[in-house]
Amino acid sequence: MLRQADNDMLTQVGEGTPMGNLLRRFWMPALLEEEVSEPDGPPVRVRILGEDLVAFKDTNGDVGIVDAYCPHRRAGMFYGRNEECGLRCVYHGWKFDKEGNCTDMPSEPEQTNFKHKVTIKSYPAKIMGGAVWIYMGPAELKPELPNLEWAQLSKKQSVVTKRLQECNWAQALEGGIDSSHISYLHRKLEDLEPLPDEPELDEDGNEKFINYSAVDRHPVFFIDDTSYGQRISARRNAKPGEYYWRITQFMVPFHTCIPPQMLSGRDSDGLCYAGHAWVPIDDHNTWTWSFNCNPTREFTPKEEKMYHPRTGMWGPIDENYKPLAHKGNEYLIDRSVQRDDNYTGILGIPNQDAAVQESMGLICDRTNERLGTSDKGIIAFRKRLLKMAKDLEKCIEPPEATSPDIYNIRSATYIADADQSIDEGSDWLTKVE
Repeated sequence: MLRQADNDMLTQVGEGTPMGNLLRRFWMPALLEEEVSEPDGPPVRVRILGEDLVAFKDTNGDVGIVDAYCPHRRAGMFYGRNEECGLRCVYHGWKFDKEGNCTDMPSEPEQTNFKHKVTIKSYPAKIMGGAVWIYMGPAELKPELPNLEWAQLSKKQSVVTKRLQECNWAQALEGGIDSSHISYLHRKLEDLEPLPDEPELDEDGNEKFINYSAVDRHPVFFIDDTSYGQRISARRNAKPGEYYWRITQFMVPFHTCIPPQMLSGRDSDGLCYAGHAWVPIDDHNTWTWSFNCNPTREFTPKEEKMYHPRTGMWGPIDENYKPLAHKGNEYLIDRSVQRDDNYTGILGIPNQDAAVQESMGLICDRTNERLGTSDKGIIAFRKRLLKMAKDLEKCIEPPEATSPDIYNIRSATYIADADQSIDEGSDWLTKVE
C-alpha cells in the first residue's frame, strides 16, 4: 500500500505538481502523425498533463503545438485559420507561428510594435515513428528524443496507435508491468485445463507448443534496476529441468515493452513484440499508446491485419480513438462467454485490461491495497518514480531524460535450462538489458 501523500504525488500531473514537473522533463507522444498530416490543414485539440493545447502542421510541414486560447481575449485557437506558416485567431486576426511568436496583429495600428511584445505559449514538437512528440519542460533542458527501437523502423515493420482510457495513468501503467495477470485475465478457459498425460500433436504430427503462462500460474519474479528503469523477469516452470521466461521492461517515465507470444521453438527471435506509452491526459484520463514491431523483417499480411491501428488487437476504436467497448456499456461483457469460453466474458486484450483498471476508480486508492510477491515490479515502479519526483524537488534532474540510447531495448520470451541465468537463455537477448 501507499501513504495518501505518496499516492497523490504519484498520480497528480498538473502544472507545478512534483510528478507533473518530472514528466515534463521527457518527450511524450502527444498525437498521431495522421491527425495533422496535411500542411495548412485543420488544427487539432490536444490535452496533455492537464493542459489544453492546439496542434497544427504549418505550410512548411512543421508541427506547432500552442496554447488552446489566444492571449488577446482568450478565444479558442481550435477555430483558427492555419495559413502561411501560422495559426490565426478568427476573433481579431492575431497570428502566431509554431514557436509562439506573433507574426501579425491586424487589429492594431500598423506603426505599433505591440505584436513584438506578445507571444502564445508553445511547446517544441517533433515527428517520430508515426507520432508527434512534445516537450513541455524548461527550454534550456530540452533533451534528444528517446531512441526507442520501434520508432526507428519503417512503416512496414512498425505500427503505432492510441486509445482513450478513463482512469489515472499510473494504474494503467501498473497493469502493463504485471506479468502475473496474463495467467487469468487474457485466458480462454481451455488454457486453464490440466496438461494432458501425453504431448498433443498438431495436424502435421508435431508436438503442440505449451502455453506455459497458462499452465504455471505461479510465476517467480526477478526485478533488476537498470539505467532505463526496471527489467521485470517472470519465471515459470516448463518441462522438467527447464524454465519459461518472460522479460518485460519498464522505461521511465511511462514506457513498457510486452514480450512476444511464442507458439514454437525456444525463443522469440524473429517474432513481433509490442509495448505501450501511458501518457496522462490529466489526473483522470490517459492516452494508452500501443505499438507492434518486428526489427528483423517486414510484417506479413496476417500481421498487418492483426495490428491494424483501428480494428486490430488494440481496437476496435472510433474516429476519435475511443474504444467501442467501454465502461459506459460494461465493455460489452457477455456472461455466457465468461461461463463457457473465456475468463472474463469480455473480448479483446485491451478491453479486458481497461475493465479491471478502470474498475479501480478514476484514481486507485492505494492506501487500501494488499500487495503480494507477484507485485514486485509494481512496487519497484512506484519507488523509482516517487524517488525521481522527490529528487527533482531537490533540484536533482533525472539523468534518464538526457540519455536517449538507454531506451533502445526490446522484450523477449524464451525457454532455458534451469541452471542457466536470466541472461544466458537466448541469443536474442543482446538488446534486452
